[in-house]
Order: sequence, then C-alpha cells, then structure tokens
Amino acid sequence: MEPEAVSGILNTTLAVVFTWVGYKTAKMIWKYTPYSYPNARIKAMEAKLLTEQRFNELAESKTLQNFVVSLEDTDYRSYFANLSSYDVESIERALEKALAGTYELMAKILPKRVSPFFRLLLEEWDVRNITSVVKAKLAGEPATDYVVEIGTMLPKVKAMAETKTMEEMLVILEGTPYEEPYQRLYLNEIDVSAFETELYRMHYGKLLEYALSRKEDERVILEEFVRLRIDKLNILTVLRAKAAGMSAEEIEPMLIPGGSVRLDPLLHIDDLSMALAELDSTKYGQVIRGVREEVERDLGVLEKALDGYILERMNELNRFYPLSVAVPLGYILQKEREVRKLRAIAKLISDGIPPERIKELAGDVA
Repeated sequence: MEPEAVSGILNTTLAVVFTWVGYKTAKMIWKYTPYSYPNARIKAMEAKLLTEQRFNELAESKTLQNFVVSLEDTDYRSYFANLSSYDVESIERALEKALAGTYELMAKILPKRVSPFFRLLLEEWDVRNITSVVKAKLAGEPATDYVVEIGTMLPKVKAMAETKTMEEMLVILEGTPYEEPYQRLYLNEIDVSAFETELYRMHYGKLLEYALSRKEDERVILEEFVRLRIDKLNILTVLRAKAAGMSAEEIEPMLIPGGSVRLDPLLHIDDLSMALAELDSTKYGQVIRGVREEVERDLGVLEKALDGYILERMNELNRFYPLSVAVPLGYILQKEREVRKLRAIAKLISDGIPPERIKELAGDVA
C-alpha cells in the first residue's frame, strides 16, 4: 500500500476517534456540569439540617415563643419573622412555607431540563388548599381558616374561600385542570372523597408524565421517585381502609395509578395482618418485616419506614449518579422529615407535654 494511502487512512481514523471523544466529552459536560453548582450548594444546606441534639434542645423549650426564638439562628428565622402570635397553627403554617420555599429554591437553581418538576411538586399545595376549602364550605365552616398561603393558585384559592355559594367556586375554577372534577362534585356525580382522590390522581399523573418525558438518568431517578411516592400513598390507603373494615369495591377508587406494586391481591384480604403478609413478597417486604408488630398497632410506624426507604433509594441513586437530580430529591425528603419533626414538637409543647416525653415522641416521627 502506498505511504500516502496509509497516511490518509490514519488521518481519517484519528479524525473519527477525536470526533467521537469530542462528542462524548461535550455530552458529559452538558449532562453533568449544570449540576455542579446546585449540588454543591445543596450539600452545604444538608450540613445545616437540624441534628437530634438540636431537636432535643427544642423539646426543652416549654413555650412556643421559646421554640421560635431557639430557631432564630436557622433558615426558619425569616419564615417566623411575621408571626402575629405564638400559636401552633401559625407556627405550622410558617414551617409549611419554609418547606415550599425549598421546592421554589430547587426550581430556581437546578438545570432547566429538570426544574419544572419541582414547580409541579408545589402544585400539591393547590390540591390541598382546594380540597380543604371545598370540605370547609360543605361543612359550613369558615374556609379562609384552612387556606395555607402556598401554591401556584393562591389568588384563586383565596377567592374560593370568600365565595358564598358552591356555584361561585365553579366559576373561579373555570379554565383550570380542576374545573371538570369540581363540576362533577357540584352535580353530585361524585362525593367529596372521590373529588379529593381525583385531584391527587391528576397531580401524580402530571409528575409521572413529566418524569417519563426526561432522558437517561434523569428519567430513571424522577420516575423512581414518583412511583415510590405513589406506592407509599396506596399502601397506606389500603391498610388504613382494611383496618376500618372497608371492602375492595370501596377501596379501589381511592388508589392512585402509576405505582410500581400491584395491590389488587390486598384488596380482597379482610385481615390487616394477612394484608401485611401479602406485602412481604413485594420490594417493600424487608421494610415491613422490620416493623411488622408495631405496624399492627400503629400504621404511622409504616409511614415512617416507607419514608426512610424512599430516602435510602434516593441515596443509592445518588451514589450511582453522583451529579444528578437525586441530590436535590434526597435533600427535599430530609427537609420534609425535619419539618414534620418540628411540627410535632411545636404541637406537643402546645399540648403541655413534658420535655422528656416530647423527646421520646418526636424521636418516633419520620
């Protein structure tokens, strides 16, 4: 073969190799670099999460005012700044706003290809607010007392709370995704429980649809997160319904589609203990076995265990995909747990429970 031909082949081969390396390098930069800053910031925020020692100190507060003052050196300070009184309801609302602020921050600092997911998470407060207002109206209670000032539809929610009739609420919801289920409620085609379930189905459906629209590791992580959350809701719904003696026909409409575990076999089991045994063959079997006896007395123990499992899965995905959306999702789960514990401590202080007992009870909160 002529030297010129050999040289040409080598040059072509090198060009192909360098093009491939350049493509792979550019792809890795596009994929991972946008997570470098936000994930470093989130890791710094994780270091500021409250420790068990700090929770024990808060349990010693004795009054809600002392409880709030004790949190002045934390990020909760700004959310407590406008408290008009030191009552448990005001404190709980401030803590909810702090949690919503975490979602908003994630939407702000994360890459544009995943940030909408965290805005969608905020819509859960729309669902909570709308169902709370509707339930209050049906019960003849002041609906404004049940509005949490968080969410993407707050002006409409406040307007709903001020209405005089159910028909006026329908007008306010016109053009929103919630118009059709509310119309069915208004026409008595469904009851308020079915209305609430339908709103949650819509919410989780949007989350899952968005997750499935992503690519590669982002799809894997977001899909896992959403399906795990749906599983948790459905498992707890089935077991609570079984404990209340509800039939399969009554339970099935209460479930959210999109979970990763088939729950049909559980619906036809009457005994709570047998239902737990049926779950033993699923991926949640190990979680349930660890708390089986306690769960039969208190389903709240299972909720804590499932939350722990979801966090563990996000941590595993974080180890497999170190620069990814698993980091902010793991942080959100930790923040949710922190807010639950703070709410529990505030409520127990308000109820006059002794500090040692508060430490014990708050330690059981996931």
